[in-house]
Amino acid sequence: MPEILDDKSEHCIPFILARLKAHREAYEGSTPPPFFLGLNGVQGAGKTTLVSTLCNTLRSPPHNLPTVVLSIDDLYLPHDAQVTLAQTHPLNPLVQHRGQPSTHDLPLALTVFDALKNRKPTKIPVYDKSAFSGQGDRADESTWEEVNKPGEAPIEVVVFEGWCVGFRPLGDEALKAKWEDAKKAAEGGDYQGQLARHKLEDLILVNEALKGYDELTE
Repeated sequence: MPEILDDKSEHCIPFILARLKAHREAYEGSTPPPFFLGLNGVQGAGKTTLVSTLCNTLRSPPHNLPTVVLSIDDLYLPHDAQVTLAQTHPLNPLVQHRGQPSTHDLPLALTVFDALKNRKPTKIPVYDKSAFSGQGDRADESTWEEVNKPGEAPIEVVVFEGWCVGFRPLGDEALKAKWEDAKKAAEGGDYQGQLARHKLEDLILVNEALKGYDELTE
């Protein structure tokens, strides 16, 4: 059986190159800031294939653009901070393990974004998912790639990828309404999702945390 490769790059790359061209033209006569591209998709959607193809395309002729990939997975809290978060909310299953908004290190993310935006020497965080028997921990900083080093061409394109990249929080009433609708559907036996399985206060915690991610998105 031939291998099936779900490669979306032929559809996405022309669109992205057009946006990149418009970005650079908007700063005609001056040096544009790096182009930040947010890319999201559920697990198995093909993000890895698309990111790899996209980066190879941008780094190669005729574009020759220094490009770096930053995964939201590499911005998870270090192990001790994740343990503290879980212990602080012991009855909330959404924060007992890494994954949801609130389990990422936003101050670190903003520091990295700011350094890349201003073309300063920047170390790209790495997270080791195998540490602590799979609970994960931040990898030693000595293993992080450094970009924008003196004498090197500065990064022109930043690809920020992850399952919840670009997600926006809901308003309080909208969140409650969605949760109530899910509960009603679950009671009727016509429900396949996860929302109704959680307490509203647990969802509110994650939704409130997501508000802090707006600064990255913007």
